[in-house]
Amino acid sequence: MAAIPDTTAGAAPAGITSRLQQALARLDNQQKLLLMVSLAALVALLVGSVLWFKQPDYRVLFSNISERDGGAIISALEQLNVPYRFSEGGSAILIPGERVHEIRLRLASQGLPKGGSVGFELMENQKFGISQFAEQVNYQRALEGELARTIQSIAAVQGARVHLAIPKPSVFVREEQKPSASVLLNLYAGRALEPAQIAGIQNLVASSVPQMPVSNVAVLDQSGAMLSQLKSKLLEAGLDPTQMKYVTEIESAVIKRIEDILMPIVGPGNARVQVAADIDFSQSEQTAETHKPNTTPPDIAIRSQQTNETASATATPAVGVPGALTNQPPVPATAPLTQPAVPGASAAAPLNLAGTPGQISAAGVQAPIASLGQPVSTTKNATINYEVDRTIRHTRQAVGAIRRLSAAVVVNHRKEVGKDGKPATKPMTEAELKQINDVVREAMGFSQERGDTLSIANASFTAVERVENELPVWKDPDLLSLAKDLIKYGAIAAIIAYLLLKVVKPLVTTMATPARSEQATFGAAAGEGGPGSEEEAGPTPFEEKLVRAKDVAAQDPKAVANIIRDWTGSNAG
Repeated sequence: MAAIPDTTAGAAPAGITSRLQQALARLDNQQKLLLMVSLAALVALLVGSVLWFKQPDYRVLFSNISERDGGAIISALEQLNVPYRFSEGGSAILIPGERVHEIRLRLASQGLPKGGSVGFELMENQKFGISQFAEQVNYQRALEGELARTIQSIAAVQGARVHLAIPKPSVFVREEQKPSASVLLNLYAGRALEPAQIAGIQNLVASSVPQMPVSNVAVLDQSGAMLSQLKSKLLEAGLDPTQMKYVTEIESAVIKRIEDILMPIVGPGNARVQVAADIDFSQSEQTAETHKPNTTPPDIAIRSQQTNETASATATPAVGVPGALTNQPPVPATAPLTQPAVPGASAAAPLNLAGTPGQISAAGVQAPIASLGQPVSTTKNATINYEVDRTIRHTRQAVGAIRRLSAAVVVNHRKEVGKDGKPATKPMTEAELKQINDVVREAMGFSQERGDTLSIANASFTAVERVENELPVWKDPDLLSLAKDLIKYGAIAAIIAYLLLKVVKPLVTTMATPARSEQATFGAAAGEGGPGSEEEAGPTPFEEKLVRAKDVAAQDPKAVANIIRDWTGSNAG
């Protein structure tokens, strides 16, 4: 048989269409419907998976906001053409994660969220002709809103509401009332306010309202506990928070010193230390002025001394009958001044002689000997000012002095390896306990005069089973989220694989296999095998091929006629 020229290139589209029609013709109506449904399902799954994978990750924009703020935020998001969603329960607004920070900044420029309270912007919309009462009410609302916003800026405060009670002014002093305020705080979970922060909130509110005392500000939390009353009770009991913090720091410092010194001896975790410190916070000042006696001659301190001494010798007044002789001075004596010395008599002169011949000196006054028999007048005045011994002492006692320390130390038994090779515990000896006692005394600064106490006990610690706080694997939220995603992706992949392997592939095989086998068999029988026909037919005898071609022609003459028509059309072309 002559070779048939290759004209498949020109007739390829027609051949493919006809072969596809032939392949479809081999399927019954049920198989055709199943094939179309499977292909449609595959396309839908592929398109849905692509869209699902490209879906943006939504994150929380704002949560736990009021309905008014939520409506304003949604309106702003619609104006900005930002897609949004609501979380389960509607407690949060979700937007695409890559735009969270941008949208927050844009909404903040518009004053959103407002937090459910209005501030002094309320005064910007005042109507003309408003009454004084309405104006005062608006001012009070604005002041309450501003105070609430300021209090919400504290880290531990999630929300706040302020109520002001401002009485009307009165011209009578007796009827005058001070304003008061109530503050309700909504704290974050696990947060608490320190007494200093509570006092700060009270002073903030009291300073914002004229003539409001701090004691008239009541602060409550979301559970209804009176925070301001708790603070006042502490102050009334004399428990200053600063002082309590100082006591805690002292105790912690002593405990750390003891634990650090015991760790190399007993090992980590084998000692428990507790310390109680008695701190003296009393403040006292003392001023003392002391005067000591100043009478001992060696210790006498003289500030100033003044002595005045005078002496005068005057003539003897005239005695006798007045006359010429009495008016004349006496004649100088010619007799010796003194009588002869009497044996046994004192040789001391009755007067202080200056040593000058013919002169006498007494009280700083010199007189001639001739006037010795005349009377001498002597005067002596002495003024002495002594220093007053005075001591002034100003004493101020230090604040926060340690009055007493009480320490308790429990040491675990010493761990050893028993004879059976298993771990065992053994009590410490008296020498070891004494050594620990001495070391702890030095570490804590033990003072016998101060009244410090120290107690050391040696006992076996009870083994505590470790309770793992970690969540089980099946409760881990991250793993649960990952498992959900894997299940979704796995379900989609399983459905696609099932449709491809169990539905589409058998149908395609049913459509393609008979056509190829018939063409190959008929081509072998006619001696016109196409490309690859020799490999498919194999080294079979010609008779077997002919018999198979006859069988195929007898079973499906229509298919044989189509094949011959294709060959005839190809040769004709």
